[in-house]
Formats: sequence, structure tokens, C-alpha cells
Amino acid sequence: MDLGLQGKVAIIAGGSQGLGKAVAMEMVREGARVAIGALDDPELPKAVEEIGTVAGGEILGIPVDVTNAEDAKQFIRKAVEHYGTVDILVNNAGGPPSKTFLEIDDDLWNFGVRLNLMSTILMTREAVPIMMEKRWGRIVNMTSVAVKQPIDGLILSNTVRSGVIGLAKTLSNELAPYNITVNNVCPGYTMTERVRKLAIVTAEKQGTTPEAVIKGWESEVPMGRIGTPEEFAALVTFLASERASYITGASIQIDGGWYKGVM
Repeated sequence: MDLGLQGKVAIIAGGSQGLGKAVAMEMVREGARVAIGALDDPELPKAVEEIGTVAGGEILGIPVDVTNAEDAKQFIRKAVEHYGTVDILVNNAGGPPSKTFLEIDDDLWNFGVRLNLMSTILMTREAVPIMMEKRWGRIVNMTSVAVKQPIDGLILSNTVRSGVIGLAKTLSNELAPYNITVNNVCPGYTMTERVRKLAIVTAEKQGTTPEAVIKGWESEVPMGRIGTPEEFAALVTFLASERASYITGASIQIDGGWYKGVM
């Protein structure tokens, strides 16, 4: 299937590792010109080199801290300055820490809002005018299955990411006349470094091992396993494509059947 991504410009936040890196890899393979943003650490240039080597194509790395408002804006501006435009925006940031309600102070609540909600708002606001002028665009927000079925111990993520869903649903209606789609992808347990760290934290609280925690999660998934970043990336890439032109305002879980709701 030709996804129609050849030559499209995709800007992907949080693209140096985990799910964001897998999405960047898949889009480069499909012929998109890609800019990834991540914290200014050794992982960013390593990801650029690896994606360029494995997938070929054009890949640009831009240091960015999306919890900083000006950084988030400049990330989009620098990518547009380099490539001349933007067709696809993938909003992504690591999740806030696992804590209970009374363990979260004002500063941590504000951090969570900046990390997952305000970064999405700011980066989208920079990209949308360009997409509107072109009358074509794809915005994909990487959230969590927790927006459909809250996960114990992740109250900060459960709360803040749900705000992204409300934003996207409303924005999808505003932008539909411009042939711009806005969708959310909601991963369940996927084998990333964040999930491995969450397993360690959970194991410490439960007095068990991370391996036992992961096996417990796998037992909750009807497919009996944890997903891979590559499986997730395939869905995001499809939603960013020409073939997904009639899908907008959707929140699609990719979780091996873990979510128990009917919608």
C-alpha cells in the first residue's frame, strides 16, 4: 500500500527513543523527510545516526525541552526553517512519574501539564497555520490507553492526557474544512524504556521483581504479550498518511485488547 508520504515533512517530538523513535524510523522508511526533537543529550545524535543508517532518507535532530514554552515553539520553527514546510506533526513526550494523589505537589502538577498538555498546544499552534494555508495536514497525538481506562498509580498522566483528548476532538472539527486531521493514538503496555522503569517502580512498591510485574501485565492482555514499538509506529504512520484522509477526531487504542470498554 502506497501511503503517499514520499517527500512529506514530518515533525516528531520525543523522537530520540522509544515510541517516538520507532515512528520516526517508520516515516523515514516511507519516504518522509523527518525532524525529531528531544532533550539535548547523547540519545538525540545517536538516534539521528541510527535512523539515517537503517532507514535512509532525510532526518534532522533538534534539541528541545518541550516543558519549556519557547523551546517547544522554536522546535517547530527550526524544523520548518530547515525543510520549508510541515505536513505532519506528531506530538509526543514522556509521561510524568508514577505517584499517588497525595504525593503530587503543585510543582509536579504544573510539570505534568507543561509536559503533556501545553507542549501539544504550543507545537500544534505553530504548525496549524502552515497546514491551513496548504489545506492539508496530519496531527497525531501520542497519549495512552489510560485516557480510556485509567491506570492505577498514574493519576497525573491519567488526568493531563485526558485534556489532550478534549483538545484534539474539538480541534478536529475546527480544522476539518482545511483537510487537516487530528487523531490520538493510545498505546497500552508497549516494551519501551519507560515501561521497563515503571515495572521497576511497581516492583519496589509490591516487593517483587520487575520481571514478575511485566508477566502480570502480560497476563492482563488478551493477546498474552506486551506490544512492540514497531507495531505502534505502523498505526501512527498510517494515520499520518493520505490513506487515512477520512479519519479524524478519533482516539484509537493499540493495546492487544487490554481496554475493556466497547467504544
